Amino acid sequence: MRPLHVTLPDAVLSVRHFGEGAPGRGFLLVHGLASNARLWDETAAALVAAGHPTWAVDLRGHGDSTLPDNGFDTATAATDLAAVCAALDLRSVIAVGQSWGGNVVVRFAAEYPDLVSAVALVDGGWIDLAGEFADWADCEQALRPPSVDGMRAGDLEAYLRKAHPDWSDAAVSATAYNLRELPDGTVERRLPIPRHMEIVRDMWDHPVWDWLPRITAPTLLLPALPNDPVRAERTRARVDRAAAALPDARVQAYAGGDHDLHAQRPKELAADLLSLAG
Repeated sequence: MRPLHVTLPDAVLSVRHFGEGAPGRGFLLVHGLASNARLWDETAAALVAAGHPTWAVDLRGHGDSTLPDNGFDTATAATDLAAVCAALDLRSVIAVGQSWGGNVVVRFAAEYPDLVSAVALVDGGWIDLAGEFADWADCEQALRPPSVDGMRAGDLEAYLRKAHPDWSDAAVSATAYNLRELPDGTVERRLPIPRHMEIVRDMWDHPVWDWLPRITAPTLLLPALPNDPVRAERTRARVDRAAAALPDARVQAYAGGDHDLHAQRPKELAADLLSLAG
């Protein structure tokens, strides 16, 4: 892995580059809200092993990218991806987005079709908060992240290992990297809560449904279906609506999958992503 940096007018984005010189079609991997590019490492390793160069982006305010004063919305994130492609001379990428990153990739593929040869949406890309909550107040209350003031880094990793016993050490460490360890051993969010909620509000105000029909590239939808049958049915309904809106779509569901499929089942996910490479 080779770290790269792309300088924008108001931010510097960190990009993890895997498989330099690999001959296959390239993958551009986009994380979800309050996540980071390291969660793609194991998936990227499998893509590179199959001969495909891969780039994983830290969106502004996430991971190792800088935290500017503005631009915390889906449209800006999509424009940032186009800037990354221009800076790194990436063409006809297979764009992969997880959770909110899926919504970002939808907007990116719709607005910059010449940069995208295929799309994969990993348990995201069909997020419609206005369709899930009665009003913004309910949405804001449900999705506002809890405070981590005083939490120690070791306690965070222990919690993650207990909550996700089927995740690798690398996946746990990458998830812990969503927070920054301070000199006193406690942690703080890399993406502050006010910026986090700016993105949530933008998702509330701008659902993806107007953008999905504009995607011309083949699209693979990869939902994680919860074990709870009611929640699973709701997920299927949203995914079916998204697939119907897309000109060229197919669905590969993960029964019992975590929302972070790239952390839980990275090799299986990579195998599905490779089906887009031809």
